[in-house]
Amino acid sequence: MTDGPATLTPLSPFPQSDLKHIDAYWRAANYLTVGQIYLLDNPLLREPLRIEHVKPRLLGHWGTSPGLSFIYAHLNRIIRLQDANVIYVCGPGHGGPAMVANTWLEGTYSELYPGISCDAAGIQRLFRQFSFPGGIPSHAAPDVPGSIHEGGELGYALSHAYGAAFDNPDLIVACVVGDGEAETGPLAAAWHSNKFLSPVHDGAVLPILHLNGYKIANPTILGRIPHAELQALFTGYGYEPIFVEGDEPAIMHAQMAAALDDAMQRIRAIQTVARADPAGAWPRPTWPVIILRTPKGWTGPKEVDGLKTEGFWRSHQVPLSGLADNPEHLALLEAWLRSYRPEELFDADGAPVAAITATTPTGERRMSDNPHANGGVLRRALDMPDLRQHAVAVPQPGVVKAEATRVMGDFLRAVLQTNAEARNFRIVGPDETASNRLQDVFKVTDRAWMEAILPEDMQLGRNGRVLEILSEHTCQGWLEGYLLTGRHGLFSCYEAFIHIVDSMFNQHAKWLDAARVIPWRRPISSLNYLLTSHVWHQDHNGFSHQDPGFIDVALNKKADIVRVYLPPDANTLLCVTDHVLRTWDRINIIVAGKPPLWQWLPVEEAALHCRAGIGIWDWAGSAAGGEPDVVMACAGDVPTLEVLAATSILRDHLPGLNIRVVNVVDLMALQPSSVHPHGLTDAAFDALFTTDRPVIFAYHGYPWTIHRLTYRRTNHANLHVRGYNEEGTTTTPFDMTVLNGLDRYHLVLDVLARVPAAMAEGSILQLLMQAKLIEHHAHIRAHGEDMPEIRNWTWQPARQ
Repeated sequence: MTDGPATLTPLSPFPQSDLKHIDAYWRAANYLTVGQIYLLDNPLLREPLRIEHVKPRLLGHWGTSPGLSFIYAHLNRIIRLQDANVIYVCGPGHGGPAMVANTWLEGTYSELYPGISCDAAGIQRLFRQFSFPGGIPSHAAPDVPGSIHEGGELGYALSHAYGAAFDNPDLIVACVVGDGEAETGPLAAAWHSNKFLSPVHDGAVLPILHLNGYKIANPTILGRIPHAELQALFTGYGYEPIFVEGDEPAIMHAQMAAALDDAMQRIRAIQTVARADPAGAWPRPTWPVIILRTPKGWTGPKEVDGLKTEGFWRSHQVPLSGLADNPEHLALLEAWLRSYRPEELFDADGAPVAAITATTPTGERRMSDNPHANGGVLRRALDMPDLRQHAVAVPQPGVVKAEATRVMGDFLRAVLQTNAEARNFRIVGPDETASNRLQDVFKVTDRAWMEAILPEDMQLGRNGRVLEILSEHTCQGWLEGYLLTGRHGLFSCYEAFIHIVDSMFNQHAKWLDAARVIPWRRPISSLNYLLTSHVWHQDHNGFSHQDPGFIDVALNKKADIVRVYLPPDANTLLCVTDHVLRTWDRINIIVAGKPPLWQWLPVEEAALHCRAGIGIWDWAGSAAGGEPDVVMACAGDVPTLEVLAATSILRDHLPGLNIRVVNVVDLMALQPSSVHPHGLTDAAFDALFTTDRPVIFAYHGYPWTIHRLTYRRTNHANLHVRGYNEEGTTTTPFDMTVLNGLDRYHLVLDVLARVPAAMAEGSILQLLMQAKLIEHHAHIRAHGEDMPEIRNWTWQPARQ
């Protein structure tokens, strides 16, 4: 979009007094940050420090803080001069004290937390709460106004920033990336997000790579590679690097002001050209990136105990320790604090002086008060289509086959269509939208793509609503940033490889949990996963693609946050999809297969079944009344098929056996109501599963998960679960169930072994089932496909 070298433009005509005010603001932020790290009892230093006034915290990460505040101060200048709409994503991990200091200087912190007032008493409480029991953490957590990114685990800042910018055409997301964070895989992949950002419909991301040279105890890669190599790297990524380097504050202030002016001019030029001709043949934009190089621990102690500190990894955490026993360290701390000249920065009451408050924006232009950083304020419910218009006609159970996720894809097409004008819904995934049978969405949108489009390319376009990149980390980060700024979305992924984002899932779940108890944080749309290409249908990919364990990762989180759905057919999948897209502050996991399978419920019954989450399928059990001899339970599409096939065998051979079939859609229904909001009471659970009859449970995932959810129940001792036992290979779908004992023949054998009413009459059936397993083993190895009676099996209603 712009050509030529990324050199600094001439200094803008801003007055030098502006830079002096920015410097004063920066010194005040640094002073407040050090005060938080050392928990000062005497915040304004009106007397020499005494040891009883200082209690050093274990974590503060001073090394990154001055750079964060330096950037914050200069972004405030740009916002004021241009009335820019900017939010700040703080990538460096323990940047919390710097972010708190800046939001307090802007006044937002005191507005949201009146006890932390803009005076000496407020400063006192500000210091006391940091990284302290009953206080706030050392990251830019949900407690910090203006934050959408905690930074507790490094690597996600840039993907969050791009997610926030998608479909936010007036927003600029300033994203600070630490050079330690830049070494992570997720961050390295996220640099390619610029290939997906539309200058017409999206906002802009301004990455600011902060190089201070060191991690906890080592140099950083990008901090040490030669300048030319660093420039070539970012040119190769498709950015125009603008360098700001040095350690003299006055010079650095002038450089940074000019760099931000230059970057903003480039951003506006890109957007102006593209928006003047949205359908034009403009090339993919080359967005600016600022590379800021400052010393580690800038403006802190240069040496401690004769050892280099500023500009070295020793400043990474708390540079001065052992204050109670080391008066020299205490004197260094006092000199450090007084170097910021706090008497010039705060008035007699402890409030920031006018020279500082004049540098901050006002109202919602403050980065700490920008509504995009509290996305629930902007969130609007999706305009949902009528799911019944997309349902499969099921005149009776087991007479129609359908691909569940293809039906879901048609529904998602309608969601995209009805919300096209709002532009508030996106689908993300790692190159698998069509593979997962969601390709109907391409009838109304393309994949977003800003690179060259060849004549033979399909479903690529600059206005695409589907984001695909072969990095699950980037997909997850994009969607999280999109949700955190008030929009809606779905992440579609192969079941086995969603584990790649286990840690990101953990971090988002923790964010939701923390945010729910912060009154000013408004609810955001739920993070919705579709996990398909699942464990039971990997006849080409094999063992590497067979892992249903993401459910178990999710179950470690609080009940208020996580939901797991295992719809048995297309219509239940439709109902679950419609439901999760209407929810907020949740993480919803849907597991569904994509091959053609028998359909069981018409949409009206599916809706009732999903609303309950669990229920008896009377049509599937035997006709006898009263208490069942056995309960056959199932959760998941393939387990449901195998339970119904096993039930059919038992009905034919043991017509006197009373069988109850229970299907589970909402896995959380198995937990007690005292543990999970969707859980069943003990009485309701006992009514389904009895208090003393054998329960044979076929489950989609690892068997112990069901035991974990039901161990408190009355009849748990009679619960026998079959599921995935880490047995797999490249084989037929039915053989996968046989390898793990989930197949119909093993289920029948389970009933014969555990139901007294079946033992006496079942000896011939037992021999038959064992013979069938031998026959199956020989058949697939001879023919490469399942036996005809498996492939051609159909459901036969129970004889009345």
